[in-house]
Amino acid sequence: MDRLKLIYKQENLYFYLAFPKKTTIIKSIKNGKRNNLYSRFYNNIWYYYFCCFYFNRKNLVKRKLKKAVGLKIYNFKNGDIAKVAGKVELVGEPLIAPLSGRKCAHYQVLVEELVSTGKSSHWHTLIKDEKVVKFVIRDGRYSAFVNYGEIKSYLVEDRLYKSGFRHDATPELEQYLYNHGRKSVGILGLNKTIRYREGILEEGESIAVAGRGEWKNASDLQLPDSYYKVLFIDSTGDDPVYLTDDPKTVKNTYPEMFS
Repeated sequence: MDRLKLIYKQENLYFYLAFPKKTTIIKSIKNGKRNNLYSRFYNNIWYYYFCCFYFNRKNLVKRKLKKAVGLKIYNFKNGDIAKVAGKVELVGEPLIAPLSGRKCAHYQVLVEELVSTGKSSHWHTLIKDEKVVKFVIRDGRYSAFVNYGEIKSYLVEDRLYKSGFRHDATPELEQYLYNHGRKSVGILGLNKTIRYREGILEEGESIAVAGRGEWKNASDLQLPDSYYKVLFIDSTGDDPVYLTDDPKTVKNTYPEMFS
């Protein structure tokens, strides 16, 4: 009997890889089943990478938004589940993106180190950093407010930095690593090969958001009274609020608006 290892769970689906026991391998080789065993093993590996690609954050968020019905903010009725598009409008103090120093409503940072295992190498995650503050989405005279505690987002990574051989980390990058208990150099003082990626939501940037809408008074959401009535976009119960600034996804929300 093969051992089953749970490798991925997403959208109420469970994915398993079968890892043969040592006795199974020996018996299979003795019985001349080597090719079938190897074929099944490589199929499992292919399936694993397919799942990793299909369900990664970027593809999942874009796929969910693509499937959602697009509505203008003013066309929403309480309880509607759909997507909207508009421009980011900051409310209160902005965040400062840790790598680029830009003002924003939301940022994501991914820091990875290239790790060599002798015959091969791979990128190992050192830091995953994500923060969001209060903001609204403006579409003409109408506004929507996202439940930012329930967001699953994909932000386009428009800043990329590197450090490594003959390329020291800048003082700002070094400080960021230090704040997260990391260093850009190894035990012998040699630079590690590290890449740093950052994506943000800036004031005035166009975004697309999908979730359940409900009209509320601005005061109920602790927003300035000048907003009056605001569409509150929350999770559906089964799904979080999906959000992205990917230009193609935003454009496809209202093709006529961004044509």
